[in-house]
Amino acid sequence: MTGAEALRHAVARLKEAGIDDPARDARRLLAHVLEVPSGRLTLVLPDPLSEDQARVFDGLITRRVSREPVSHLIGRRAFFGRDYLVTPAVLDPRPETEILVEQVLAGRFSRVLDLGAGSGCILLSLLAERPGTTGLATDLSADALAVARENAQGLGLLDRIEFAQGAWFDAVPQNARFDLIVSNPPYIALDEMPSLAPELAHEPQMALTDHADGLSAYRAITQGAGLYLVPGGRLIVEIGPTQGTAVSALFVRAGFGNVAVHPDLDGRDRVVSGEFLLQTDP
Repeated sequence: MTGAEALRHAVARLKEAGIDDPARDARRLLAHVLEVPSGRLTLVLPDPLSEDQARVFDGLITRRVSREPVSHLIGRRAFFGRDYLVTPAVLDPRPETEILVEQVLAGRFSRVLDLGAGSGCILLSLLAERPGTTGLATDLSADALAVARENAQGLGLLDRIEFAQGAWFDAVPQNARFDLIVSNPPYIALDEMPSLAPELAHEPQMALTDHADGLSAYRAITQGAGLYLVPGGRLIVEIGPTQGTAVSALFVRAGFGNVAVHPDLDGRDRVVSGEFLLQTDP
């Protein structure tokens, strides 16, 4: 069987399973198996697959039919122009999260705290874009921190980042101060979970939902941020598309000014930012 024949069969299987854009996913998986860049796949499609290649490709298509994310199957995901290791221990980095990175880069920062860092894609993107900056990545999951550490090593950023395990500010030293805090916390309400895409069942549930109203993390983050931000320091978080008003109110209540809601490319509320105006001693 040639690569072209295998690709046609795979696209048909994915299409029958209701996968969005089956051709894209099949091509990414075949390129992974053949160890060629996706852009060069067409050049090798006429070549026959080995038995091992055909078997591995068939297995990946079967797993994709069961709605495992492509990033989990190939172990990588592109985010903000860089390639990140992805495992089932971390959220799959998504394009809408790049909106948060863009908002951060619109201002100045030197020392960053990333709460619930997961793969580390947010913090590592920021450090890579701004030489000389440093950061602390925290996460409740030791497995997630291991992924973030490996990504930092792959990007040559290990000397500029620290890691700490714990829930929100529990992992942060009391005397630590930052001019920027970022987070993409679990914001999906428990009653919204059954309606989510099947792929999300393969991602860490603790990173998706607070098992409540979707706002628990924002309450903890806004209430604690003032203890660790310098005056004028920024807090920037990703939100669900219906949470702009509620999260903005939490920012104001916690002493933040210049609070703003920023849309994603589809015009949906996606990021809330604010500057800390009050200084609170721990």
